[in-house]
Amino acid sequence: MNKVILVGRLTADPELRQTQSGVASCRFTVAVTRSFKNQNGEYETDFIDCTAWRQTAEFVSRYFNKGKMILVEGNLRKGKYQDKKYPDVTHYTTDVFVDNVEFVGGKNDGGAQPQNNTYQAPRQQAAAPQQPAPANDNMSYGNFGEYEELLNEDDMPF
Repeated sequence: MNKVILVGRLTADPELRQTQSGVASCRFTVAVTRSFKNQNGEYETDFIDCTAWRQTAEFVSRYFNKGKMILVEGNLRKGKYQDKKYPDVTHYTTDVFVDNVEFVGGKNDGGAQPQNNTYQAPRQQAAAPQQPAPANDNMSYGNFGEYEELLNEDDMPF
């Protein structure tokens, strides 16, 4: 089983992008503090790269920003690519492909957790393809009708 659950803060505002076929994607990094201290008595932080697709990407880019606490649930993917300047150099990547996200904490990360604070991506019948943005994308993405657009953080219901 390949399952990852992270709780941390976004290191920058997520940026929503579109593939050539119009599929939304969003890359972001979550700073996760380790639960133990190092030899110097300090907590260390890991910076985990995450990728969300389709409506999950739209949700993250709309409701999360730099410094906001987030819970990410997904699976770990490793990849590699050749450096364009140095063809003999291979770069290796490790990313979390996001299935679900949740708000953590309340307004200003100090209050109670909001109700209905989860967005869960629709489940696929077959295993996900290696390229997450196929040309013929006929999936149903669910309904965003229960979410209303908020103009600023003061309008948040929690």
